[in-house]
Amino acid sequence: MKTRHFEQLPKAYTAYPKVIQGLINKGKSKAKTLPQVEYVVDRLAIDAEHLHKYQKICNFPVNNDVPAMYLAVLAQSLQMHMMTSEPFPFVLLGLVHIRNQITQYRPILATEVLQLSCQFGELTPHDKGVQFDFIISAKVADELVFEGLTTYLSRQKVTEKPSENSKTDKKPDYQLKQTWRLAENTGRRYAMISGDFNLIHIHALTAKAFGFNNAIAHGMWSKARALADLAPLPSSYRADVWFKLPMKLPSQVALLTAASGKTTDFLVENVQSKKPHLVGELSAL
Repeated sequence: MKTRHFEQLPKAYTAYPKVIQGLINKGKSKAKTLPQVEYVVDRLAIDAEHLHKYQKICNFPVNNDVPAMYLAVLAQSLQMHMMTSEPFPFVLLGLVHIRNQITQYRPILATEVLQLSCQFGELTPHDKGVQFDFIISAKVADELVFEGLTTYLSRQKVTEKPSENSKTDKKPDYQLKQTWRLAENTGRRYAMISGDFNLIHIHALTAKAFGFNNAIAHGMWSKARALADLAPLPSSYRADVWFKLPMKLPSQVALLTAASGKTTDFLVENVQSKKPHLVGELSAL
């Protein structure tokens, strides 16, 4: 596997010209495999001012504790550059973020220097196309403190759907935890901090070009907001989320939870329609 090292985290916005170019020249790449490459930021120093802005918009306490979700967001910059600098087989603006998993092995402080790395996982069949993972990790010296898994779907014609395991788990007994009123500018405000300026999140006018009548909230913001409302989080935990239906802006949504032992199931749904936006599971390690 090829490894590319960075002295600092590359800016996500510098990859956007290549994203637009890829949209114009879509179909150019005929490769059906993912690049065998790892991108590594050797010495990542946390910018305390940026961290505090992230904490505020996601409703985390503003302090020097680094939310695990923050590292997953920083890693998105590496992901953008991996998809635009390597022979990536899909059109970026056609990808759908369907799942995100994070694992924090111990509390992480803003004063610590991290090594942040990201690589592609494997392509696997999906009933609506093909999916793949980004595998993320963060170390302090040689100590693994964080791991993440981000799953995207590339919609394609499917001739044979993958077999599904039947699931008979009982639906959790959800109880209302919080209600969120989402402003129309939520996506723009989060984009200014996260660097994710995907047009579906910015404004209704730009979202319409991709088939949405409204701008929709970032999935990574909605997951972070849910975890913030589940505080205090365990010192070591895993949080796994599956993104369902888009969360329109503006709207009103509800966070529901069901706790059992060391695990809390949670659901974010539209207040009026009761349709799900995300479902997740938080487990203490």
